[in-house]
Amino acid sequence: MAVSSQFCEFIAEQLAGFEGVDMRAMFGGVGLFRDGLMFAIVTGEEQLYFKVDDENRGDFETEGMTPFTYRGKKRPVTMSYWQAPERLYDDAEELTGWARKAFAAALRADAGKRLEPSRK
Repeated sequence: MAVSSQFCEFIAEQLAGFEGVDMRAMFGGVGLFRDGLMFAIVTGEEQLYFKVDDENRGDFETEGMTPFTYRGKKRPVTMSYWQAPERLYDDAEELTGWARKAFAAALRADAGKRLEPSRK
């Protein structure tokens, strides 16, 4: 199921205070990027998921949110993106705050990848 352009426009408007966000279609959904790092995804079910790590996972757990999971070839695959609480859609400032935390998680993940030794 493809993501509606109206929902993407709505999310872009809500995140207008978080400059430099670029949306790119991918795998039936849309990735939200900033400075080349994906920090959120929008699914065809019109759900927004933010990048999560140990530093911001508690925010999502407190809200009772769940990670993005899809059916892989052999088993379900859970990603490090968790569903944003729907109440955030009505508060651009708070949604932007969660986006900033998700971007910080993406930065930390990227920094961790750069520190890993290459495996050749």
